[in-house]
Amino acid sequence: MRFGILGPVDVENDLGEKVTPQALKIRSLLAVFCMHAGHVVSPARLISALWGGTPPRTASTALQVYVSKLRGQFTQAGASPDLITTTSSGYLMRLDEHTLDLTLFESNVVKIQQAIDADRTQDAARLLSESLTLWRGTALADVRTTPALDGYAQQLDERRNALHEQRLTLELRLGRHTDLIGELYGLTQEHPMWETIHACLMIALYRSGRIPECLAAYQHIRQTLHDELGMEPCNRLRNLHRAILAREPWLDDHSRLLSAAYAS
Repeated sequence: MRFGILGPVDVENDLGEKVTPQALKIRSLLAVFCMHAGHVVSPARLISALWGGTPPRTASTALQVYVSKLRGQFTQAGASPDLITTTSSGYLMRLDEHTLDLTLFESNVVKIQQAIDADRTQDAARLLSESLTLWRGTALADVRTTPALDGYAQQLDERRNALHEQRLTLELRLGRHTDLIGELYGLTQEHPMWETIHACLMIALYRSGRIPECLAAYQHIRQTLHDELGMEPCNRLRNLHRAILAREPWLDDHSRLLSAAYAS
């Protein structure tokens, strides 16, 4: 079986058929188990994740019922009866690394850092792209119903955003600025106040000889930040804008892509 939480909760059997639980609480329970795959999760933690700070008096009994139903659904779909086991301190879900998108993602993150440390920029960029294809939308998109689940999801989304920034930086370092412009425009529409993405767009446009568009991109985020938050762009983005106006030579130096732009 294959499990996915980098997007809506998703489960497929070995035939590729969808066997995702339909009930929200059971999907939420599965999401918590996947977040903690290979580790025991206490009933108290599960109850907090499923009901928040005001669980019903019947929460403990309901949790046992949900675990039983989840086991039954997975056994019927062909999973091992030992997929979810009860321990003295809680419940344990055992998953092979290749069956959960989150563990595949985390494994790739380690490989990415190894490639970066070894100065294998092309390999790192490729691994970053592969890692991001594991995502099917915002994490836990269909079960963000309690503070705990929303907190889990936000942590994952932040990790995805960090990899986006890292990949774009490496792609620009490899001289692929023209190829990235369309994607960067799309990301700035999706995340209108994400300053690093706007910085990447400005550099991609500058290095493609599209200076007016580059300056317009800066004015666009400057106006957005002013209108939405009443603030100016960060120092790093303002430094980049000044460098572009002065046409500083480092802007065409791939190895100094954002280090100079983000100098304090």
